[in-house]
Amino acid sequence: MIDELNKEKLLHRIVVDPKVCHGKAHIAGTRVMVSVILDNLASGLSPDEILLSYPSLVIEDIHAALAYAALLSKERIEVPL
Repeated sequence: MIDELNKEKLLHRIVVDPKVCHGKAHIAGTRVMVSVILDNLASGLSPDEILLSYPSLVIEDIHAALAYAALLSKERIEVPL
């Protein structure tokens, strides 16, 4: 389990800039969107496989994407599936 201080450090790796990736959340300093990392994990790829496919990433970026997803899942707005 990631403590709150480490979670905050991880979340600083996620940025949203309207000029990059069409304003979608992505890893700072890259054009790799959080959704791409999450889609890869959901498809069964291991973090090591993702890192091989996206050499600009480090393991903390994958942890940050998961922390971001966990934070979003706590929203009280229901999203139709």
